[in-house]
Amino acid sequence: MGPVTAGVLQLLALTGALALVYIPLGTYMARVYSSQRHLRVERWIYKGIGADPDTEMRWPAYLRGVLVFSLAGVLLLYALQRLQGVLPGSLGFASIDPDQAFNTAVSFVTNTNWQSYYGEQAMGHVVQTAGLAVQNFVSAAVGMAVAVALVRGFARSRSGELGNFWADLVRGVVRILVPLAFVAAIVLVACGVIQNFSGIHEVGQFTGGSQEWNGGAVASQEAIKELGTNGGGYFNANSAHPFENPTPFSNLFEIFLILVIPFALTRTFGVMVGSVKQGYAILAAMGTIWLGFVSLMMWAEFSHHGPAFELANGAMEGKEVRFGIGGSSLFAVSTTLTSTGAVDSFHSSFTGLGGGITLLGMMLGEIAPGGVGSGLYGMLVMAVIAVFIAGLMVGRTPEYLGKKIGTREIKQAALYILVTPALVLVLTAAAMALPTPGHSMTNSGAHGFSEILYAYTSASNNNGSAFAGLNADTQWFNTTLGIAMLLGRFVPMIFVLALAGSLARQTPVPVTAGTLRTGKPLFTGLLVGAVLIITGLTYFPALALGPLAEGLA
Repeated sequence: MGPVTAGVLQLLALTGALALVYIPLGTYMARVYSSQRHLRVERWIYKGIGADPDTEMRWPAYLRGVLVFSLAGVLLLYALQRLQGVLPGSLGFASIDPDQAFNTAVSFVTNTNWQSYYGEQAMGHVVQTAGLAVQNFVSAAVGMAVAVALVRGFARSRSGELGNFWADLVRGVVRILVPLAFVAAIVLVACGVIQNFSGIHEVGQFTGGSQEWNGGAVASQEAIKELGTNGGGYFNANSAHPFENPTPFSNLFEIFLILVIPFALTRTFGVMVGSVKQGYAILAAMGTIWLGFVSLMMWAEFSHHGPAFELANGAMEGKEVRFGIGGSSLFAVSTTLTSTGAVDSFHSSFTGLGGGITLLGMMLGEIAPGGVGSGLYGMLVMAVIAVFIAGLMVGRTPEYLGKKIGTREIKQAALYILVTPALVLVLTAAAMALPTPGHSMTNSGAHGFSEILYAYTSASNNNGSAFAGLNADTQWFNTTLGIAMLLGRFVPMIFVLALAGSLARQTPVPVTAGTLRTGKPLFTGLLVGAVLIITGLTYFPALALGPLAEGLA
């Protein structure tokens, strides 16, 4: 079997698996967030944190819950890292320096999971399991909660109430993420992923010395790392490490975990607003972009030239031979079109155009299908923009799901889509203009520029992957990337929740002959076009200086 055929078969198998679970998982999640019943364990949690799960919240109260909970997470994770040297199970590792502890705490709380450290050489069992793994669960649940709040904004009327943040958070963890991660961890252990709390041990004798590895609860963290679109690896090599991702099957299964909740949430959206056709329209837009990017990536990486590439059966630099070009391309697109950031190959080693595809995937806002929660609310904001554009073309007040898109709503949507480009472009320009940050680049020219552009794109969009050639463990990058992650996560959430509150206060307008049918293929095409055109106009000059210049050279 040729490598191209193998890649296509993997794509077909993945698509079939996602299709099988789409309806049951999406419908189940809609029931979870619509239920009036509280499980016993949930009641214990509510009592422990002093929350009333039955109190409805308007958007300012919902936002306060998101911010207070996330701030507490940053402080606790920062403290764990700073105290690591005196904690049990530290494996002899010292406490983390302040700037790196800040960067890592912000990274995991914002669902970015950017890592400027070597996991197996810096973090002990307590920080990895009680700190990082816990944030993998709760940061994902926060994103899902915000998405559900926006869905309720479309579904409700004349109230302004968006549900209860604490109930949405707890249900997301207890009823969705924990059960799915438990099953996924068992599958990964069966595939050969390690799961233990062993210390550092010697694994063999080699010419000139020996090699040492520490164990860890890797399978359980790997499961939620992918399922929650987090991406932070137990080891520095991330999902390219055989302890995290040992076989081609585990590789395909991890890609499935990355995509399953973001795609299924479109079904949740359709069920909760009372029209599954609306969910299918959003799914079609996401799926079209994802399939298009996978096809482009495989073309860029399989279109090799010269005898060296031909002997290796393609552009194998930076890729694991056990996954090949097809599996690596599929993983790279899925991880950058979601907010995962996990890698099974090194994006810096991709062809110039292939690296540009990973960059563009993040620049879209990671909405195809995007992160858990963040992908859905990002695409719904783009849907608001799309119906506004359609309204301008036909001279009608735009409507979406029976809600008028007026001045307030379009301002909130516009501010949402402006936040991350401003962070990416301003911080990249500052890093290139100042003398010190440029010293962190391994390469010069277009590829070196791409390293810095990739870093700020990844941080601002809460992705977490890197171009692998940039030394980001400096005070400048730890601090500025941390700020980019904070602002890129929570400022857009402000506009999403404000939009949700504005929509929930409205009185629904009746459907007329002039209403745009947003459950039809025409709207899907309009939505895809709006996403690609807006992103292209925003980022084309930066892409032209980096990956396009390199790829066309």
